[in-house]
Amino acid sequence: MKGQILHIDAQSGDGVITGADGRRYTFGEADLLGSGQIARAGVWVDFQTRGDTAVEVYPDPNSPHAAAYGEKNKFVAGLLALFLGSFGVHKFYLGFNRAGLIMLGCTLLGWVAFFLPTMIVGVIAFIEAIIYMTRSDEQFHETYEIRRKEWF
Repeated sequence: MKGQILHIDAQSGDGVITGADGRRYTFGEADLLGSGQIARAGVWVDFQTRGDTAVEVYPDPNSPHAAAYGEKNKFVAGLLALFLGSFGVHKFYLGFNRAGLIMLGCTLLGWVAFFLPTMIVGVIAFIEAIIYMTRSDEQFHETYEIRRKEWF
């Protein structure tokens, strides 16, 4: 059966797949076969069923999104952080609106408070730019799109 991985627990490796039949199937880490890159949410898979359990889970080579990691590009996020990071633009790009507003607010506050908050936010944005661009695509996708980690 074909389906898509909905969730994988980072600690145990257990997860949930939604099948083409609309049902959800649980699986264990030992059931993930094939490429190690399938161990993430959003990947299309081919699997066998045993009751409500998915076994022999393989990446679906016919999926048009088999090689894609996510909707957000780590280099775009890194460049936004590098050049417009003080305004939190990279946070808005990644969908972290609260964090973006905090950075924007600190920058605007810094304009009237001797620029100290603005400099601190600028340093944070610079560090985040380096982190974004040095992570692998898989790490970036896992950290910022699946786990939704907002800071560093």
